[in-house]
Amino acid sequence: MSFTLPELTYSYDALAPYMSRETLEFHHDKHHLAYVNNGNNLLKGTEWEGKSLEDIVKGSYGKNAGLFNNAGQHYNHLHFWKWLKPNGGGAIPGNLEKAIVDGLGSVDKAKEEFIQAGVTQFGSGWAWLAVKDGKVIVAKTPNGESPLVHDATPILGVDVWEHSYYIDYRNRRPDYLKAFVDNLVNWEYVAELYEAAVK
Repeated sequence: MSFTLPELTYSYDALAPYMSRETLEFHHDKHHLAYVNNGNNLLKGTEWEGKSLEDIVKGSYGKNAGLFNNAGQHYNHLHFWKWLKPNGGGAIPGNLEKAIVDGLGSVDKAKEEFIQAGVTQFGSGWAWLAVKDGKVIVAKTPNGESPLVHDATPILGVDVWEHSYYIDYRNRRPDYLKAFVDNLVNWEYVAELYEAAVK
């Protein structure tokens, strides 16, 4: 299965002022496209050619760093664009909210831990809400890793590579993370992934 760059389901201006047109143009059209192109080149002739993206990510982890980095980032970004929506944030669907409270104590505590995971991820990487053993957890990973390679299912991720926020926030990563949680998260998509993870 070759990788392809998805179309965004919203305009490049739709997430402003929390994420600018310029950030989306660089992040989606250049950075994500590079992961797609590099991933396709590195996939050729490997044992994972023709496999699903999840199988490629899990299979190449610890075995083929170049392929893993690009496939992992492609997987992460395919979801990242769907985790964003204009006028995001707001109310969390009932089942998901209950699961967050069960796993992490309260919605506020979950948001705080998620933001803290992003703030404290040294260098490039991601912060996550994931489902592990039926419970919602907070996690952070370096570079292109995700909970997928740590026996968990990602349901929300935020990119803390500098290309995700530097144009809009410069070095103010905590401000970017707060804006993401308060104004950009598509909780309906998170809920969809949660339901699929606990089936």
